[in-house]
Amino acid sequence: MFQINLTAIPGCYEIQPRIFDDARGRFVKVFHRKAFAEHGLEVDFAEEYYSVSHQGVIRGMHFQNPPMDHVKVVYCTQGEVFDVVTDLRLESPSYGKSVTLNLSADKGNYVYIPKGLAHGFCATSESATLVYKVATEYSPEHDAGILWSSIGIAWPTVSPMLSERDRGFIALSDFKSPFVYG
Repeated sequence: MFQINLTAIPGCYEIQPRIFDDARGRFVKVFHRKAFAEHGLEVDFAEEYYSVSHQGVIRGMHFQNPPMDHVKVVYCTQGEVFDVVTDLRLESPSYGKSVTLNLSADKGNYVYIPKGLAHGFCATSESATLVYKVATEYSPEHDAGILWSSIGIAWPTVSPMLSERDRGFIALSDFKSPFVYG
C-alpha cells in the first residue's frame, strides 16, 4: 500500500503511496490506519489543514512545544515544494541536522514527521498547496519555531517571501530544546 523510506533522521519517513492514474484522473490513498499502525506510525490525528503558497514563499521552521508537540504528515496536493525537517531532539544521533525532500502533487510523496522536529518548506512551483495532518490541536501558547536561515540549508530562492513571525524566530544555535530523543 505504501513504500516507507527512512530518512537520515530517525523516525522521519518519506512515504510513497500507490498512485492510480486513468482516463478520469488520479486516486491516491495517503492514510490507512491499519497500515500506519503496522509500521509503528501515529494513527490518531486531531486536525488537518492546508496552506497555499506562491513561488518563493518560505514557511518555517515550525513546531509545537510539549505537551502539545505533535507528529505531522505533510503532503502536496498541487504544485511542488522543497520540504525541510530539522531534528531538535537532544541526544538524537541527528540532532541539529536537516533532511530535504521535494514533495509534489505529481510524485504524490509525503513526509512523516515525528515529535521534536521542526518543519518548513519553500514553494518551488508557481503555487503550491500543502496539507498537514497533526496529532495534537493547534495551541498558540505552545507554537514555536527556529529561524529558517540558521539551519545550514541552501534554500532554492535568493529572495524569499516570509511572514514577520518566521523572520523573528531565534537561531538554531540559540535554541534550548525541550525535546529528548527516545
